[in-house]
Amino acid sequence: MKKHESELTKYERARIVGGRALQLAMGAPPLIKSEGIISPVALALMELEKNVVPLYVVKTKRHEN
Repeated sequence: MKKHESELTKYERARIVGGRALQLAMGAPPLIKSEGIISPVALALMELEKNVVPLYVVKTKRHEN
């Protein structure tokens, strides 16, 4: 089963969530309604699920030797 190009790997997902959680912890405004959520990691995960995270991954094709 081939993965779709736009799907994030677990490593890319972790990096994006971690980076966004750090931004939120340092005082960046959340891009979604928090609805009582205090944890920056939980907010970052919700933003990622709703595709509003202001971070992106640039994927390059690997060349084979």
